[in-house]
Amino acid sequence: MNALVTTADFLSRSAIEVEQALAESIPAEWKFPSQLREAMMYSVEAGGKRLRPILVLAAAEAVKGDSRAWHAAMPVACAIEMIHTYSLIHDDLPAMDDDDFRRGKPTNHKVYGEAVAILAGDGLLTHAFYSASQAAQRGVPAATVLEVVSDLARLAGASGMVGGQAADILGEQGITTLAELEYIHSRKTSDLIVFSVTAGARIGGAKAEQLEALMEFAHKLGLAFQVQDDILDLVGDEEKLGKPTQSDVQQQKVTYPYLVGLEESKALVERLTKEAAQALTRAELDKPEWLFAIAEYLMSRDH
Repeated sequence: MNALVTTADFLSRSAIEVEQALAESIPAEWKFPSQLREAMMYSVEAGGKRLRPILVLAAAEAVKGDSRAWHAAMPVACAIEMIHTYSLIHDDLPAMDDDDFRRGKPTNHKVYGEAVAILAGDGLLTHAFYSASQAAQRGVPAATVLEVVSDLARLAGASGMVGGQAADILGEQGITTLAELEYIHSRKTSDLIVFSVTAGARIGGAKAEQLEALMEFAHKLGLAFQVQDDILDLVGDEEKLGKPTQSDVQQQKVTYPYLVGLEESKALVERLTKEAAQALTRAELDKPEWLFAIAEYLMSRDH
């Protein structure tokens, strides 16, 4: 870790690399309706923190101890950003969260209509698996690629993110328990963080005991990230967030501040981040500095 490079600089530079790769991720020679391609790329290129792909890259480097691991991990980094983006397109639809803005821009269905937005999400979901498979063309062993793809299907699907989304839609404030809320956050948000860290670690050549510690790190980091999102929805700056605040309250969605209060939620973010760092220390990685820095940075973020 270069002491002269701040965490914000590292995240910004890494995001640019990810965005360059995403811009080339759908082969230009593939023939399909231009409006579908445009709608897919509209949301992919809408910006955002690129946290999940950066975690893939940082974890690969942390385990291998060599920044050249980024080249091998980039197709998987792109894959998880496609999964995340498709979930946002579908989340914003009238049948779900019914949002008009995402990252400061009109949501996909507001620009292209609901039907094309649904198909754009479908296209990104399925293309993610193609992208992940391309890691084999960059020297990643086929067995490792298979493990990564299997994890992606499990953690992004009904037993992971989609299950969390369903529980979120079905839950109601005043009815959902704290245990049920943790399930929602674990599946809806934390599981993709777990995938990102462990996929990068697999590509970097992690041992079984390292993967176990990194799973705990990522799970707690993901929970802290979502609780912080709940807090920011309540008290954040709309301009920095790129979307309206108080949306969870208006939609009567279940949140940590609603169930345990704002101050207790802030304390929970701090505790989870500390426990995540302890798990990361146990992994005994060659170059974990950026993973530590990202965890600390996320705890204090304002968007």
